[in-house]
Amino acid sequence: MSDKEIVWHKVLDNKKDLPEGRVKTVTAAHKGICLTHFEGKFSALDNRCPHQGGPLGEGSIENGMLRCPWHGWDFHPCTGLPPGGYNDGIETFEVKEDRDSIYVGVEKENAHQTTISDIMAETMVNWGVTKVFGMVGHSNLGFADAMKRQEEKGNLNFYGIRHEGAAAFAASAYGKLTGKPAACFSIAGPGATNMYTGMWDAKVDRAPLLALTGQVATQVVGTGNFQEVDLVRGFSTVAEFNQRVQSDSKHAELMSLAVKSAILKRDVSHLTFPDEVQEKIAKPNSSAQTPDKRITAMEIAPPKEAVDDAVRLLKNAKRPVIIMGHGARAHKKAIVAFAENLNAAVVTTFKGKGLIADSHRLGGGVLGRSGTPIASWFMNEADLLLVFGASFSNHTGITPKKPIIQIDFDPMALSKFHKVEVAVWGEISRTLEIFNNELKGKINTEDQTSEIAERWKIWKEEKAKRLLETSNQGVSSIAVFETMNALTPENAVMCVDVGNNAYSFGRYFEPTNQDFLMSGYLGSIGFALPAAIGAWTAVGDSRPVVAVAGDGGLCQYLAEITTLVKYKMPIKLIVLNNHELGKISKEQRAGEFDVWKTSLSNPNFADFAKSCGAWGKRVENHEHLEVEMKNLFDQEGPSVLEIMTDVNLI
Repeated sequence: MSDKEIVWHKVLDNKKDLPEGRVKTVTAAHKGICLTHFEGKFSALDNRCPHQGGPLGEGSIENGMLRCPWHGWDFHPCTGLPPGGYNDGIETFEVKEDRDSIYVGVEKENAHQTTISDIMAETMVNWGVTKVFGMVGHSNLGFADAMKRQEEKGNLNFYGIRHEGAAAFAASAYGKLTGKPAACFSIAGPGATNMYTGMWDAKVDRAPLLALTGQVATQVVGTGNFQEVDLVRGFSTVAEFNQRVQSDSKHAELMSLAVKSAILKRDVSHLTFPDEVQEKIAKPNSSAQTPDKRITAMEIAPPKEAVDDAVRLLKNAKRPVIIMGHGARAHKKAIVAFAENLNAAVVTTFKGKGLIADSHRLGGGVLGRSGTPIASWFMNEADLLLVFGASFSNHTGITPKKPIIQIDFDPMALSKFHKVEVAVWGEISRTLEIFNNELKGKINTEDQTSEIAERWKIWKEEKAKRLLETSNQGVSSIAVFETMNALTPENAVMCVDVGNNAYSFGRYFEPTNQDFLMSGYLGSIGFALPAAIGAWTAVGDSRPVVAVAGDGGLCQYLAEITTLVKYKMPIKLIVLNNHELGKISKEQRAGEFDVWKTSLSNPNFADFAKSCGAWGKRVENHEHLEVEMKNLFDQEGPSVLEIMTDVNLI
């Protein structure tokens, strides 16, 4: 022992908890201790074997010697000395007994010194990344410790999930809902590769996301070390900003650029932290950065030539129709107001569902395969299409046969698949201000309100007919979503999975003021539940969060129900259980294949939820659907409503 102050820590409440001839790992402050009971004496040794760091407290006393559990080297249980006169003994600590308790004396800990991880975590928080989803593990402990300090200051929330894929989906959903990045966090190797799918989901749906990964120590890179994966190379296709943090990096600048890139490019940024870098003391005078004077406003006005061409088409249009995609989310009020000036029908892509209420006099529902015949009818009857923030996917089916004005913040999205009459590069709200000024008193369009009402009447009559279709195999999807139309809170955030449940959701659920999140371009199964976690961290208890999933999708991340319970997330999960990958069966039939390997063996999801500590209920027939769905929305905590459905009634 040195002359430093010794602090005593109780490590054993009762001596009987460590019988003669046994060893145990205990902790004194942050110091790992191997506590031994040998020949009537309690002794304390450093818990790390001097060779490979093996945990001696997990070893055993054999033939009077303490044996390392990793490689079998022996040490004396009291002195820590090895036999044979070797000089690789173990440090020992003073022990005292007080009645039945055991105390160990260790040197008073030095005050914490700022690390590289501290600088980077504080910079991350300063740039607004305050929600992190992930799993703490052996190759990310230094950065995790820095985030712990930020959380203790109230600057950050860390949510420990059960699978890193769920962490990436949660961060992706957070970015889609807020337009701001959250972070997903993992160890090296398999933890990082588990996040890959969710990172791609964010990338292709243009959601900002920050991925943080641990990495094996630099000195063993290239040797085939345990869990060694070249993550910079591995993530090169998914991460727009993709760097390894090094000891001599400009650490605050590196984190600033990572977050700035994610925000401005609406893309994925990735930083990987070698193990030895994370705990390294920061250079003197190092400090965290802030975004002050580091990021530009995005209110870009469009070029005059594009404005003139667009205004000319708008002046001559009689039946313009507006199409809103997910990229228009932040500007929906301005777009709807513009539509009201034109008296033009407004339809959305599936990803843009809910940007205008179906009950709005100009609302025409969803366009495309997951949509309604109302939307497609108005598109086909239009003489001009105004497309805001949409990607022209095959799923949506925006026809190139009509004159198109396309407005988008991203010049690469303009005329992406085919030429359009007018491609307008600019921020949507700013562009609409200019359009409104240029069109004052010059609008000569037909009022489509009465036609919209008539088309809705026809569609609702068709839905009522479908609602009469019943079977003994389960509830129809039409009935599920009609019931949700009546009971879902108007301000809910709704997260939907893929498959037949998503198609039926797009077709039959009538939004009012809800927001909708989905795995759009990637179309990844399993999105709904992790996405709901990300959504809840964005809105808290100020808005209800609802997840809608099929049985196939839910089972991919079923254990995340325990995450809802742990963090008391009052998420409402509705699962449509038909014991089948119904969408795939449908595609097999359409492709004239045999239906093969699409049946599912499921748990009782309601019982599973209850076993996790959530509320759970199963509905097996239409008669109980409304009552139990009302019960679901009345619950205060995490809740699961399992509905047995007929795969053929979609």
